Amino acid sequence: MFTGIVEEIGTVRGITKGADSAKIHINARLVLEDIKLGDSIAVNGVCLTATAFDSESFVADAMAETLAKTNLAKLAPGDKVNLERALRLGDRLGGHLVTGHVDGVGTIAKIEQHDIAILITVQAPPAVMRYVINKGSVAIDGTSLTVVDYSEERFRVSLIPHTASHTILGSKKIGDPVNLEGDVLGKYIERLMEQRQSEKTESPRMTMDFLARHGFA
Repeated sequence: MFTGIVEEIGTVRGITKGADSAKIHINARLVLEDIKLGDSIAVNGVCLTATAFDSESFVADAMAETLAKTNLAKLAPGDKVNLERALRLGDRLGGHLVTGHVDGVGTIAKIEQHDIAILITVQAPPAVMRYVINKGSVAIDGTSLTVVDYSEERFRVSLIPHTASHTILGSKKIGDPVNLEGDVLGKYIERLMEQRQSEKTESPRMTMDFLARHGFA
């Protein structure tokens, strides 16, 4: 689990491609401070496992499903990536709960400068748009952002100067692909509503039995 608060921008050092997989070698600094083999690191919002590391870099494997459903397949040596270590119990939750499981890849459709802010419009697939609401949270390449407004197929976010300079979003161009993850709370609510409808019961009382049956206790 992550927060969507990017810790640093890493640089792709190299990529070794297999038949349906890839080993991604990334130069970094901050995320290496207390790294251990098997640690989870979000790379552009994708939860990957560190399989090797040294004092300047780490290596992570990306399987076929990951390459097919995210923008990691388009990475090349020299590319910049957002990096975040997994959330620890007791850490401040400055963004929102981000799982690192991408719902879909969107496309930067429009970039506007408004005073000190950069407004970015993203064309997104239905799998993402179903969880988009005004003032709700969305993760773009692993960056926690607030939705300014949205339409049926697009949504817009606003970057403050700090976010633009401390993540790769500040250097994005129109047409660039971005990894998108909807708010996990919306997914749980959707699942509960589907379960209620399938059971065809009246609104249940919030009891321990109800919470247990739906995975909350």
